[in-house]
Amino acid sequence: MEPCLKFRTSHVIQIISAILILGVAECTVKLSSTLQYQAINCRKHSAVLTEFGAVGDGKTSNTKAFKAAIDSLSKYASDGGALLIVPPGKWLTGSFSLTSHFTLFLHKDALILASQDESEWPQIPPLPSYGRAFSGRFRSLIFGTNLTDVVITGNNGTIDGQGVTWWAKYNSGGFLNVSRPGMIELMYSNQIQISNLTLINSPFTFVHPVYSSDILIQGLTILAPIDSPNTDGIEPDSCTNTRIEDCFIAPGDDCIFVKSGIDQSGIRFGMPTKQLVIRRLTCISPDNAIIALGSEMSGGIQDVRAEDITALNMQAGVSIKTAIGRGAYVNDIYVRRLTLKTAKYVFLMMGNYNKHPDNGFDPKAIPEIHGINYKDMVAENVTYSARLEGISNDPFSGICISNATFTLTAKPNELQWKCTDIVGVTSNVTPEPCSLLTEKGGYACYFPEDKLPIENVQLKTCSAAAA
Repeated sequence: MEPCLKFRTSHVIQIISAILILGVAECTVKLSSTLQYQAINCRKHSAVLTEFGAVGDGKTSNTKAFKAAIDSLSKYASDGGALLIVPPGKWLTGSFSLTSHFTLFLHKDALILASQDESEWPQIPPLPSYGRAFSGRFRSLIFGTNLTDVVITGNNGTIDGQGVTWWAKYNSGGFLNVSRPGMIELMYSNQIQISNLTLINSPFTFVHPVYSSDILIQGLTILAPIDSPNTDGIEPDSCTNTRIEDCFIAPGDDCIFVKSGIDQSGIRFGMPTKQLVIRRLTCISPDNAIIALGSEMSGGIQDVRAEDITALNMQAGVSIKTAIGRGAYVNDIYVRRLTLKTAKYVFLMMGNYNKHPDNGFDPKAIPEIHGINYKDMVAENVTYSARLEGISNDPFSGICISNATFTLTAKPNELQWKCTDIVGVTSNVTPEPCSLLTEKGGYACYFPEDKLPIENVQLKTCSAAAA
């Protein structure tokens, strides 16, 4: 039987073309007698996975070997930290947990394969900012909680989530009370680096830092079939001070999904995502957005700065989704130098995204959407320039669009700008915007020039004995 989910031929061609055009991110690794790599912190101690009984044949489970290796190396957390090298081979494993002051390094010919045996995936409680929509959730393949100084890197080694069986079970209604595992999730942690890896076929979200801070994500290639359910690329969730850069993402859902909890659970938890930098990103996801803000935004989203973005086939450039009951805010969003090649919408804002985990949401919890700034944008083969729909008696305000030019598809929608309950300005925008956006000739929308703290983080050149 053929797999029920496939890459579309055009999708594969776009991926290959983009990789050839952009090149593969350099990761500064030399493997001879000495391993060199870039990291936020270097390690005093190192070991190779095979020292703990691992077998790289793609068939033998190495879950116990990963656990034994990390447990052994954790004793060095207070003595300069430790590096675990995953050497060439196919390393089948279930979920495993990391430790503090620790680096997991994948050789370029290393392939971590996620186990298909559900017994190797422990179940953990649901996230508190999302309530009890599920009784539990499978722990991610690579997991950590309450950690400091964690690095997951390599010289473009691969992690394969083998998500096909999980997707098929989900599509047939097989996960009613528990959610699928993601690929990488770090909770309540700080000083995180995830870099220079190829991630494919996650059962659920690929990279999910949650309730964490001081996060650097760079040089990732993320791939999944476009019809693989909920395989968002990178998902900063109630996180502060995050930098995402130099990534190529072609998932089954949004390339970047920014969130902070849902409805009353997210409001009670009250932890926003803020101080987020996204730059030099390439994205392909025909049914989704390059950057999605919400709809799960009940802890708030503030100070997002995105620049130098290229997308080849999208539903939307940047989307903002919310609804009555979400509460909180999406404020101070800045986007510049975005290039779109084929899109249904360039701008998408929805105040009526009425998907709730239950009927207990507060109808008085009205979200605030304010200070949305887009500038220096080019798009071609566009069906709709914008769909901008605020909330009645609660308009989305402070919208600014400047220096933006869109060419239309051969059969564009007759109404290019659909606008309700919004307030803002435009300058030098083609096609002509709706009347709710006042023309302000010669005006340039604001983009902050100061640096966030995460932008000042510099990587060190580290070395260890090679595998």
